[in-house]
Amino acid sequence: MAETITKTFDLSLVTPEGAAFEGEANMVVVPGAAGEIGVLPRHAPLVAMMKAGETRIKTGEQWTTWATGPGYFKIQRDRAIVLVDDAVRAEDIDTDRAHREAEEARAQLERADSGEAGVDRWVIEQRLKHAENKISVAGQG
Repeated sequence: MAETITKTFDLSLVTPEGAAFEGEANMVVVPGAAGEIGVLPRHAPLVAMMKAGETRIKTGEQWTTWATGPGYFKIQRDRAIVLVDDAVRAEDIDTDRAHREAEEARAQLERADSGEAGVDRWVIEQRLKHAENKISVAGQG
């Protein structure tokens, strides 16, 4: 008797606010720190760091695209967990707002470069990267 081949796996895309996506997937592609990582069912176990970028989830014949922040990716036999600081579906991205966020972050970086006290450069850089990532994922980059 032949073993049934699993064509899906359980996937969770989780942010500090909760699950952004929870369900069965046919494939997921995440922005790994060293490049994109594509995962199909029955992938070998893996733990990887992620950078901010585009995460794509295939369910059935449909792909859903997300702008995700940095985080971690863990795969077990038929289970994958994507833990990120933020996740926004491409169609839910407000590009005008993202452009404003990027401009505000650039202005804050200029103030930091001019020696203004009390400015956390790393936090501002992360805001800028996230805003630019949303713009890029929305197709306006």
